[in-house]
Amino acid sequence: MTDDPHPLRRRPDDAGPTAGWFCVYRSARRNQAADAAFMLTAVGIDNFMDQGEGFQWQLWVPVEQARAASRELELYARDHARAADTEAPLPEIDNGIRGVLGYLAVIWMIPVLEGYGLLGQDTLTAGRMNAGAVADGEWWRTVTALTLHGDFGHILGNSVFGVVIGLMVGRNIGSGLGWLLVLASGALGNACNAWIQGDAFTSVGASTATFGALGMVGAFMWQRAGHRAFGLRRSLAPLFAAFALLAFTGVGGENTDVVGHFTGFGAGVLIGLAAAAFAPDALGPRRQLWCGLAALACIAGAWGAVILSLG
Repeated sequence: MTDDPHPLRRRPDDAGPTAGWFCVYRSARRNQAADAAFMLTAVGIDNFMDQGEGFQWQLWVPVEQARAASRELELYARDHARAADTEAPLPEIDNGIRGVLGYLAVIWMIPVLEGYGLLGQDTLTAGRMNAGAVADGEWWRTVTALTLHGDFGHILGNSVFGVVIGLMVGRNIGSGLGWLLVLASGALGNACNAWIQGDAFTSVGASTATFGALGMVGAFMWQRAGHRAFGLRRSLAPLFAAFALLAFTGVGGENTDVVGHFTGFGAGVLIGLAAAAFAPDALGPRRQLWCGLAALACIAGAWGAVILSLG
């Protein structure tokens, strides 16, 4: 715990209240000495701190408790070292750019096709999320609604937010598997939203999926980044940060689907916890590519179901 080869030195009479004290710990940082003092107090060892020569903080204990204090400090140092080892950074799967480009291509494809007159009004109406229709079995709406937007500002906002969160998804889970799980969280969030809302409720937009991505990354990092070794408050830091961002950005605006944002976030948390049970980096680039193609196939299949439903 100290560079001094003889850490148990007798406290000089002119440096404190009485003789009979030993210095068991020294540190240039006050917070480190305070942590050690708190630990000794917790196990019932009397102690106090002062600042010695060279502005080093010293921790003193009674001579009869010196060896017990040294043992406790040694155990404390080992536990702290093990905790530090578990906080190794998560492996970066990829840079996330390919997944983000795929996301932007999908959500901008509909307005481009609409601009060229290749989509009829019936097609767009049949693709939006309608709670009553979903309850009647039109499952594809939970997916196709993620690719539709109300106006330019709506799609632009989802584009920016999706890029920021999508880069984190790609880096932590992969541009293929990550976006397949984002799609799943968005569809599950829409399904839950349809179950909660009345039959007449309708909505469009990718925000259910992007907030699902936010919850998924927060839960994944909580489980995989090793924060749990540092106590409850710090272990939940990734989830707290994700929820704070949801509360800050997901509840404003007159036409905001707040319920959809929260159901998407909740679905993402559940999926992120499940994803943390295995190592996405073990998939490799080829399997990540297949996962990304599977996500595109799901979207294409959902829109194919829309066309079939229109006869």
